[in-house]
Amino acid sequence: MTIHSFPYYINSKTEILILGTMPGAMSLAKQEYYANPRNHFWKILYTLFDALPIPENFEAKVQFLRSNKIGLWDVLENCERKGSLDIHIKNQKENDFEVLLNEFPSITKIIFNGKQSHAFFSKRFGQIKGITYFVMPSTSPANTMTFENKLKIWSNCF
Repeated sequence: MTIHSFPYYINSKTEILILGTMPGAMSLAKQEYYANPRNHFWKILYTLFDALPIPENFEAKVQFLRSNKIGLWDVLENCERKGSLDIHIKNQKENDFEVLLNEFPSITKIIFNGKQSHAFFSKRFGQIKGITYFVMPSTSPANTMTFENKLKIWSNCF
């Protein structure tokens, strides 16, 4: 079964783009990024920006990102995958980052949420001039690294 990513959350003020690979099953069901309560994504960002507590409302989370000049998207536009693990992805199609980065030239930093998102991106686009890349540990619950260790490593991006 083919699954599709969400539209991007980027505007003309976005300077940092965080890229996942493809939303997990719970996120797809709820139609919002990082919907699994065990995923550390929102807790890491809200902790780094000293903005706790995390709101329940997804639109409030998007506003938080925008207010910090952070955009959110996925490397893949669509793929086939059973379950939520990136290792099960096949027949993938990447989003068009050449067009995106031309449309939003203020983006100068891409943070990859996990090694797989970086691998898919690099295979298709390589290193894009003028963009600094950071490959961070996945915030997914499948990554058993502690929250504290993930937070420490993610803090190097901001």
